[in-house]
Amino acid sequence: MGLIEETDVEQVTLALLDAANDRDPVVQEQVRKSILTLGNQQPDKVLSMCQDYLLKHPKLVVGHRVLILQTIELVVKSRIYDISYPKIKSVIQLASDEMTKSKEVVPEWQQAASNILVAVGNKYINDIMEEILGKFQPGVLPHFFVVQTLASLSDSNVYGMVPFLNAIMGTMLPMLGMTKQDNMKWVFSSALCRFSESILEYLANLDKAPDPTVRKDTFSSEIYSAYDVLFNSWIQSRESKLRLTVAEALGSMSHLMAHDKLEEQLPKLLLTILGLYKKNSEHYIITKSLCQVLEASVNMGSRVLETQTDGLLLALHQQVCSPVDFSNPPTVKNHNEVLRCFTILANTFPDRLMVFVLQRLENSNERNRMGSLAVLRHLINSSTSIMETKKLLILASIRQPLADHSNKVKKRVVQVISAMAHHGYLEIEGGDLLVRFIIQHCALPDTYHRGQRPPDPEEVTNEALRSMCDNTLHLFTTTVGRLTDVLWPMLLCYLTPNQYASATTPLCKSLILLANKKRAAQEASFIIDFNAQGSSLPSQYILMIRLLVNAAFPFRCREHGAPSLSLLNALSPNIHPKAEPLWENEIPKLLSHLEESTDDSLDQKKWEESLLQLLSKTLAAIDDSQWTGQLAVEATRYLPTYNSALEEKSFLYRCIGVILQQCCNKELVRKQLQEILISTRHNDATERTGVAMGIGLCASSHLDGTLEKLEEFGKSDAFRKASGIFGLLKDKNDVDVEKMKSTLILCYGYVALHAPEEQLLTRIDSDILQNISKNFNTKDLTMKLSLIHSVGLIAKAISRSVRKQGFLFSRKQELMGVMMDFIKAEPTDVMRTPVRHLVLTTCANLINLDPPLTENENFDLLKTCLNGVYGLPTVDTPDKAKDEEVLDPQQREILYSDTFNALHELLRNVLARDLSPDGLQSVFKHIESWLSSGQDHERERAVKTTAELLQFYLDNLSVKNIVSFHNLGALVGRLGPRCTDPNPEVRRAAIDCIYRLMYIQLRYEGFSLDYKDDSVEALLDVREKLSNPDHSVLYKTCSELTKIISKRLPQQQLSTLLFMLFDGLVDSQSNCSRASSVILNTLLKNRGAGLQDLVPEMLEVLHNRLQVIGEEQVKVAIGQSVLILATQHLQTVVNTLVAYPLPYDSWSCEMWMALGADSTLALQIMEMIIEKLTVMVPYVDKKESMLRPGLTKVATSQPLAMTCALREMMLNGQSADAVAYAFPKLFSSLLVRLGSSVGVQLPKDLNSNSIISDRKTTNKMNVANFDVCGVAVEALRILLGRAQLDAVVKPLDQEGAWDKMKDPQQHTTGVTLLARAMAKHAGPRLPAIVENLCPSLCNIYECQRITVTAFFSELLNHHVVTELMILDMLMNNMMERITDTCGTVRMLAVRGLGNIAVGSPEKVNKYAKELLAAMSSGMEEKDDPGKLITLEAMSGMSKILLYLDQKNVQLLVVYIFMKIKPFLENENDEIRCASIMLLGNLSKFGSGEPVFKDQIHNVLVSLLLHLSDPNPQVVKACKYAMRICAPVVGSEQISAMFQKHLLEEKGLHYGEFINDLTKYLIQDFPGMLNFYHITVIQFFKSNWAEIRASAAMFIGFLLGNLPDEHFSHMNMGSVTKGLVMLLQDPDPLVRVKAAEAMGHFH
Repeated sequence: MGLIEETDVEQVTLALLDAANDRDPVVQEQVRKSILTLGNQQPDKVLSMCQDYLLKHPKLVVGHRVLILQTIELVVKSRIYDISYPKIKSVIQLASDEMTKSKEVVPEWQQAASNILVAVGNKYINDIMEEILGKFQPGVLPHFFVVQTLASLSDSNVYGMVPFLNAIMGTMLPMLGMTKQDNMKWVFSSALCRFSESILEYLANLDKAPDPTVRKDTFSSEIYSAYDVLFNSWIQSRESKLRLTVAEALGSMSHLMAHDKLEEQLPKLLLTILGLYKKNSEHYIITKSLCQVLEASVNMGSRVLETQTDGLLLALHQQVCSPVDFSNPPTVKNHNEVLRCFTILANTFPDRLMVFVLQRLENSNERNRMGSLAVLRHLINSSTSIMETKKLLILASIRQPLADHSNKVKKRVVQVISAMAHHGYLEIEGGDLLVRFIIQHCALPDTYHRGQRPPDPEEVTNEALRSMCDNTLHLFTTTVGRLTDVLWPMLLCYLTPNQYASATTPLCKSLILLANKKRAAQEASFIIDFNAQGSSLPSQYILMIRLLVNAAFPFRCREHGAPSLSLLNALSPNIHPKAEPLWENEIPKLLSHLEESTDDSLDQKKWEESLLQLLSKTLAAIDDSQWTGQLAVEATRYLPTYNSALEEKSFLYRCIGVILQQCCNKELVRKQLQEILISTRHNDATERTGVAMGIGLCASSHLDGTLEKLEEFGKSDAFRKASGIFGLLKDKNDVDVEKMKSTLILCYGYVALHAPEEQLLTRIDSDILQNISKNFNTKDLTMKLSLIHSVGLIAKAISRSVRKQGFLFSRKQELMGVMMDFIKAEPTDVMRTPVRHLVLTTCANLINLDPPLTENENFDLLKTCLNGVYGLPTVDTPDKAKDEEVLDPQQREILYSDTFNALHELLRNVLARDLSPDGLQSVFKHIESWLSSGQDHERERAVKTTAELLQFYLDNLSVKNIVSFHNLGALVGRLGPRCTDPNPEVRRAAIDCIYRLMYIQLRYEGFSLDYKDDSVEALLDVREKLSNPDHSVLYKTCSELTKIISKRLPQQQLSTLLFMLFDGLVDSQSNCSRASSVILNTLLKNRGAGLQDLVPEMLEVLHNRLQVIGEEQVKVAIGQSVLILATQHLQTVVNTLVAYPLPYDSWSCEMWMALGADSTLALQIMEMIIEKLTVMVPYVDKKESMLRPGLTKVATSQPLAMTCALREMMLNGQSADAVAYAFPKLFSSLLVRLGSSVGVQLPKDLNSNSIISDRKTTNKMNVANFDVCGVAVEALRILLGRAQLDAVVKPLDQEGAWDKMKDPQQHTTGVTLLARAMAKHAGPRLPAIVENLCPSLCNIYECQRITVTAFFSELLNHHVVTELMILDMLMNNMMERITDTCGTVRMLAVRGLGNIAVGSPEKVNKYAKELLAAMSSGMEEKDDPGKLITLEAMSGMSKILLYLDQKNVQLLVVYIFMKIKPFLENENDEIRCASIMLLGNLSKFGSGEPVFKDQIHNVLVSLLLHLSDPNPQVVKACKYAMRICAPVVGSEQISAMFQKHLLEEKGLHYGEFINDLTKYLIQDFPGMLNFYHITVIQFFKSNWAEIRASAAMFIGFLLGNLPDEHFSHMNMGSVTKGLVMLLQDPDPLVRVKAAEAMGHFH
């Protein structure tokens, strides 16, 4: 025990017991821990105090009482073997009294007391029983918690309690009859349940039990008597909680009842338990009890049970059908218990149960079915052996639920099927139905469109069910090995019918796995016999066709393309052995192409082409005409499958075309063509085109046969039937004759396109045109489109054949006329049909054929086509038509783009027939008028067309002899202006035109094809920049054009531009204003020198023009004009512009900025301004109002205007050279200007001396945003940027330095940041700057002195000033400022002197005397309201001490130390921090001085406690100071600890640290202990809660580690008193630590 007085421990324990009910839970927890700690050290003592406390405070609030009882329980639990026996007895007595003191039930309090008894009962069961049984007397109803305690004891100490149970039950049984209150009935039932469970556990582990003779029947009669009361009386109670507890007890008791009694009671018992389901919402306990009763009765081999099964099954079935909520665990537990009951019954009455469950499956109610399926699945998985004989029965019964419509039921069905698959059901006959069910549901459509949410949380969406079936099919294939032969090749049946289309992807994946498995194992069954007897498999032909068509649309049906191709590859030997090597090679290439594509990026046309090629190559490789013929027949027969998927059908037609190409059997070909034409559904455009393309492909091998067939079809009955008798008898399902004709017309077009070239020309007139020309006068849109399309295809085919043989196409003019009529009939204001596109394409093909058109025909053609297309509205103009006629945006975009491409193709073909300047002019004159249209899109179309044509002209031009390109001027005149068009597309295209024109000109001048002209090539760079035009780029464009034009054109062409000059500058068309400005400047350059008198007026005109010009590059040109004037009349221009009203409007700014463009000129202007700024008065002090005292600084306007001027000039990038030259002067001048602008107001009469009379009134808005200081800051920032000091600007931007410079409160911080950035990133520029700034230090303006001192002060922080040899100059200036009249300047000077230690530490000793004097006087500064100078002096002293020699400081150490000490507890964080840092830095001069060591010990406690200071900087300072002081303390261990743990950037585990430290303090400085603990106690009253808490910890650890012999040093009375006081501190943190410290009183 040492020398801590008993009374101290008692006092502390008492304080803790008082605080046990603290309002803060963390404090409560710590108090409990401390009492426990004390209790574990001295259990008897603390238990006695807890007992006394409870006895002395009978009125204690329940919560507090409970906490103390819980503490007793914990002490007993952890030290049960160390507590003296008398103390145990008294604890038992206390707990028993507390538990039964109140007759009323007070659960929290009595439970806590009961828990103590249970804890003691684990060792002293006999004493406990003696006490409790004393309160459990026969004939008297016991206290509720006496029974509860007995129940808990039987739980926690089975072997100790079971021997007592017979006696307890003997006493208890008579009480049951006397019990009237529900809560007593509840506790008795609960106890009987626990007793039964203990007995069962005891009997189950007899080998470990103390009395192995105990048997079940020892308890049977008592249990039965209790059963009698519970069952016959209590279970009828109205209180549901009681009913459930009774039921739970009956379940446990049933195992202990005599067999005959249980058998006799069973019917009633089961009936009653089942009856409880209706009365209670909580079912889990009922089911658990039922399960126990069932187990008990099965274990004893009950006969009666069988008679009860009907009712049981019904009730259990009802339970299994109730919904399971996975967020509510009891419903999940109940479900599992119900399934357990079914398992017990299944093992006992398998047949009865099966019949029951399967009958229930027939009931179509959703819940009912889901429940039955859950049982079935459970039984299939759990009772395998019993179910073996029932498989066929189950398979037959599952058929009905297969047809259920509910997705929830289907989900359960899928789970059952999955279980059946794993147990071998699917191999049996009828198993295929289940596989079909899974596949049907792999093909489900989506349920919810995006955005809709399912309302029911249990909802099973189609997507979820489909995904489940996908996974199930995959599992069948991969994990259920026995299914391989069931699924192969049966799954192929599902690939071809349409209803399973959406299941294609999972089916293919499974089939590929199966095929690969069989192939790898070389199983014979891999090769499929498609013709086997009774086989329902699709033929190899249909499989191949189906998979090919799937592949053609790879991203449909859940991306079935790749799986279909992969399956085709895997099946190759089954399709045809000869296909295998080809596909092995080709299909992987197609697959990898698919892998890199998306639905949007795939080129559908090319993709389909590549699949048709694969088909063609395959047939060539197979080379078997019978096989090919069969393929053609089956493919044709398969067409109707795609009646609802026309794109697929259209592709299949083309496949059939390719197959027929390879077919040698002419008869078969005719038969298939007949079949196709008769069965085509002509009403659909997609199908019509598909048929025509297919028939066209066929014709490439069978031209004659195909033409005969078409002619025969044209004359057949089908047409007559379609026409009907006057159309009166036409059935509404019949096809229009126009639609059939359209198909036929298209067929002829495609036949011509694919016909062999050498046979075509002879057939054109007689066999092809003959059959379609009779329809030319049709009004039907479908036929019209088919005709145009077909004529175009025929023209294309002819021009392809003509290459090899001459041919005059006599019907050309006639066809062109028909086409023109079609285009003229189209509405001009909208495009909804592809008529224009098809007509233009067709004309483009016809134009190439001979004979050529006459000039008039040509004229009409171009006029009609251009007017029919250029006048259309833009692609995004809304269409006002009826909804069904309107195209969607994507369709419109495609239609427009096709139409324009076709127009360009036509114009190129026209031009190609006369490739000469005249030929070009004849096309261009039609385009010309559109070039100057007011509509953007019309100009754009015209210029782009021109560019296309010129490129074509240039590409195809061959110059035989040098000709003049006589219309170059006209073309350039038209196109040049468009280079600056407001529409960027027009600009780019116009530059392209000029570029191509120049090259055409060069070719005409005789330059070779590959000659590149530098000046013309420059246009390409210009064009790149034109997409985002800034004024300089457009200006360059004009200059380039002007240069090139003047190079290539005669002089008089340029003269036309002169009229556009002054007024031309504001012309709305950008091309005019551009040209005007270029020429104007040329004139000024040549003639400007004699215009001195007009300069102000000209500037004013330019200023006015600027205000109305929107075109950026014209503004630039005006700037150019200003600059030209300034080179000739500098002083006049500067004086005029300076006097413009402030703040400068944007146009004045632009004029100033223009002056920065010429660096020589700019330098002259800058030097003029700097000189003026140095001598002018920056502001005047004015009295703001009679009412308010003090003066306001008001800016003078000229220096302000000049600062603005500098800012604008430096914004011009071309001023960089001038800025570089004058940088030191500019920087110094602007820095001083900045200093004189902080806090300065604008004058009220800002523009009283403005030169422009009508503009003396200034825009109020602009003035509001005009800020004197802001102007200077911006100018400075722009200066740094222009001087390429981005490295300086970047940190200043990041740190917000610019705003700080403007703010009078933070101005010096901002300037410091500026100086720091300059020192780091612009060192070499500093000497000149410093030299320029020095004179300002003696300036009369205080603000300028502050700014410059702040700048110099920070420079001293950097070594660069020593390297540049400006240190002495700076130091001398700082020394002089120490005595400045302004406090801020003095503070900055002290800071600067301290900074030398950071910047140039090697120079510190050189200035030692001056530095120490300056710092000491700074620490004593009287005129220092915010202690700022003191703070700087301490920080400075800290810095220089690091580098001063011992001899310079030796004598001053203690003197400085004494000065610092008062600051350690200062309220100001920064001062605390600085004083602690300084203390650390001093210590190295004090080592070896005994006086200094004492001083350190004097403040050691303060430093240790401030390690938990609320301010993190102070904490870092403490760590630093203590590490530095460590050697002086005089203990190696403590020194090592400080060095290891007190690192500024590392965290510190304060508790562990102080704990270890106190051990060393005790060991190394026992004599100081008295001083330490007295000092610590003083901190109990600190202002900072963190410090008070740390002081409590310190004392706690000191006590905890103190050996007995040292207790004499301690004033325990003060310590105890202090801690008891802290335990009532308002801050919970302090209370926690005080409580923790009290735990060390032992």
